[in-house]
Amino acid sequence: MQRIAVIGGTGMTGQCVVDYALEKGLKVRLLYRTEPTIPERFRGKVQLVQGDATKLEDVKNLIEGDGAVDGVCVILGTRNKLEATTELSRGTENVITAMKEAKITKFSVVMSSFLLRPLNEVPAVFHKLNEEHQRMLDLTKASGLDYIAILPPHIADEPGTSYTVVHDEAPGRLVSKDDLGKFIVDSLDQPEHYGRVCGIAKSAKSN
Repeated sequence: MQRIAVIGGTGMTGQCVVDYALEKGLKVRLLYRTEPTIPERFRGKVQLVQGDATKLEDVKNLIEGDGAVDGVCVILGTRNKLEATTELSRGTENVITAMKEAKITKFSVVMSSFLLRPLNEVPAVFHKLNEEHQRMLDLTKASGLDYIAILPPHIADEPGTSYTVVHDEAPGRLVSKDDLGKFIVDSLDQPEHYGRVCGIAKSAKSN
């Protein structure tokens, strides 16, 4: 893994993904919507591609432009909006289409640990967003690619410590934004997580 594309890299978790990838020595190509959302520290270090994940041509330009990438990190969010949307699933579908055309197979994609719970345990205010995350997960599972579906619990704005990853269940109720960012990048090179739904949380010994 030498070069990655990041979609959603200007949000809280996405910035951690970019920071960690750069620290690891990876080249990063970042899709952004508007100039003001780009952190100053990324300028000159990250290849910036303006566009919108809901537009297939923009995603193709990110993934294929100026040499194809080796993997893709998808951290699409709604900026705390909870109403019904299809933006996240449309973005995911575009990523899958563009990856297949470019013959790239590895991508990590972030949703929510609410998908690991029965619907009656999910607060009603999150139901619409949960439905959209389910559409994302269904598309991801049907992609035929080496996906890592990452379903974090509450993402804490705190430094990383250590974390636990398990398949098909939620190991805890909280994860640091730094630890999550780290796993989003590292999992691209961890075949044991390919084609799996990954729950992640702060390690019990770190609590």
